[in-house]
Amino acid sequence: MLQTIDHELLRTFVAIVDHGSFTRAAEAVNRTQSAVSMQIKRLEEDVIQRPLIEREGRMMRLTSEGSTLLGYARRILDLHGEALNVLRTPDMVGRVRVGVPDDYVMRFLPGILKSFSQTWPMVDVEVHCAPSSELLSRQNGSLDLSIVTREVGHEIGEILRRDETVWVVADSHSPHQQTPLPLALFEEPCFCRRHACNALARAGREYRIAYSSPSLATLQAVVGAGLAVSAWMRSLVTPGMRILDEADGFPALPDSSIVLLRAPEAHSPAIDGLASHIIEGFKH
Repeated sequence: MLQTIDHELLRTFVAIVDHGSFTRAAEAVNRTQSAVSMQIKRLEEDVIQRPLIEREGRMMRLTSEGSTLLGYARRILDLHGEALNVLRTPDMVGRVRVGVPDDYVMRFLPGILKSFSQTWPMVDVEVHCAPSSELLSRQNGSLDLSIVTREVGHEIGEILRRDETVWVVADSHSPHQQTPLPLALFEEPCFCRRHACNALARAGREYRIAYSSPSLATLQAVVGAGLAVSAWMRSLVTPGMRILDEADGFPALPDSSIVLLRAPEAHSPAIDGLASHIIEGFKH
């Protein structure tokens, strides 16, 4: 007879690993600690027939068999949840069109799309990358949702987060000491570009716009090569770059807001679902 594994045993096993103790795992799966211990004993002795967890006082670690099972357990539970979602909610299908500047694609979008796909596996997502200014002009139904950057006080839509606008330079280069100061900035129209230029003008700092692009990746490449200084949101600063402040002779810049926009007619369970995942994703 083929041996099967009760998914509740796997759920308890994963909870123990994720929470680091039987006590906290019992709270997570809404069982008593003794029930959790009995489940693991059953899993080890009756099903796998190998020890999965080794205990040393309050410390515990997975055996090699436990580490192997953990990967399978996560996949089984993910598929189990996916199947239930699809079968219980047959209207969880369709398409969502979302616009986003490439500024946020690598920083936020992977986690958002991964969590969304686990809940809505049958929904197709069209991602349109464009600058915020272009996305703002497309609120005519061609996109369901748009993530855009706005000046503080000029937000329309739901504010996802507020962020500092900062000056950035490569760690191992010093273009910030050059005169005129070489800048790499987003193309017009861009309020970050306007604020950066105005702040330098007020400070009496001579500058030139040496590089201009609609792409954050391009600006990051230019800054990373030590060719220029740029200005973008603190949350987008990557390793290998450092922030310049007033101690370096750079004036403070106004904060920015990241905002979620929804087309007037964009209402469906799938669109609402992706909007919720976007809101949650920008909290981290």
